[in-house]
Amino acid sequence: MKIDSGTTAWMLAATALVLLMTPGLAFFYGGMTRAKSVLNMMMMSFAAIITVTVAWVLFGHSLAFTDNGSSLLNNFVGGFDALGLQSLVDTATKDDGTGMPSLVFSAFQLTFAIITVALISGAIADRAKFGAWVLFSVIWATIVYFPVAHWVWGTGWLNALGIEDFAGGTVVHINAGAAALALALVLGKRQGWRKEPMRPHNLTLVLLGTGLLWFGWFGFNAGSELAVDGTAGLAFMNTQIATAVAAGAWLVVEKIRDGHATSLGVASGAVAGLVAITPACGFVDPWAAMVIGLLAGAICAYAVGLKYRLGFDDSLDVVGVHLVGGIVGAVSLGFLAAYPFLEQQNEGLFYGGGLTQLGLQVLGPVAVGGYSFVVTWVVGKIIDRTMGFRISAEDEQTGIDVTTHAETGYDLGTIYSSGVSSPNGPLTPATKPATKPATKKVDA
Repeated sequence: MKIDSGTTAWMLAATALVLLMTPGLAFFYGGMTRAKSVLNMMMMSFAAIITVTVAWVLFGHSLAFTDNGSSLLNNFVGGFDALGLQSLVDTATKDDGTGMPSLVFSAFQLTFAIITVALISGAIADRAKFGAWVLFSVIWATIVYFPVAHWVWGTGWLNALGIEDFAGGTVVHINAGAAALALALVLGKRQGWRKEPMRPHNLTLVLLGTGLLWFGWFGFNAGSELAVDGTAGLAFMNTQIATAVAAGAWLVVEKIRDGHATSLGVASGAVAGLVAITPACGFVDPWAAMVIGLLAGAICAYAVGLKYRLGFDDSLDVVGVHLVGGIVGAVSLGFLAAYPFLEQQNEGLFYGGGLTQLGLQVLGPVAVGGYSFVVTWVVGKIIDRTMGFRISAEDEQTGIDVTTHAETGYDLGTIYSSGVSSPNGPLTPATKPATKPATKKVDA
């Protein structure tokens, strides 16, 4: 098929937008940590870009989006192409009628894999060995993300059943949220959790990251249509609607509950709305996007407090925002799916679709969340028992930026103990400058 230049140009732009979301996530997460951990937090996102890209080229694309030839095994994982992406070079376009080069589709899907892995890092801020994280990112992408992407978006069993996930509510957010919960349990609580203040050190970075995520998410959602058409436009508009409403809903909850509407609240609410509308953006009417945003903002605002009640240290609220928000969005399709441009699809309960689609939209989060949690917990435990997943208590107290990366995010040497070195010299407390003696005034 001849390459469609319009579709290809849009998908190249959408791919770049989605990739931008991972540095945006680095800012978002980095600002939410303490000052002594900001660089490590951001490095974990950039490490995911490196490791997942390499894994995707070698075997990730084939595991997620090819048929392995076995009708039984293909329900769970795709084939393994020894040539990696090389086999796509000679394939002019995808065979789905979009007119898009196969490599462009693969690049677009790669960016989804990258940010899914990066999302998990927010649950283990301040305390994870960088080398252990690098190893974990490769293993998790290989045995969790690639198979789950095959289940839902490839030719796997959930796709065959008819589950709908337009842009990754199940594949990305529920998957990452469940993994984040498991890894937080494996690593345990940070020192001083619930005893010491662990407030975000730089809300300016948080808001910058939120803006980059919001901007990039239009490529994430509208690009998932893989075409330039009415559904892409609907996904684009619904993304904006749900995000704005969710941000407002979170602020209202904060104002009623705490007496203040905060910048962290508007950032968290916006991300919750983005997460919740992701699986539904191309399948629901604009009024339904408002409902989804309202529910996501309010529910997630309360859900982030679950970690205090249940006793797990999800450092940056990955569980409360991504797992819970993803569930809200995925399940909402069982009620609100209208499919205005996809008449062949099942409709939600409120549109006369019965209980079938609702049941599938509940099954997806349960299956993916359960699989991700169990496998992540096992992998995390193995890494912890072998090379160790958590830094020492002394390094955690000093600050992971200095002890792991020999750098600091800010020139604040006075907050570090003397004798700790960095590439720019020892990070020692600054000495107080000598007081200049006063000059006696002489009368003329």
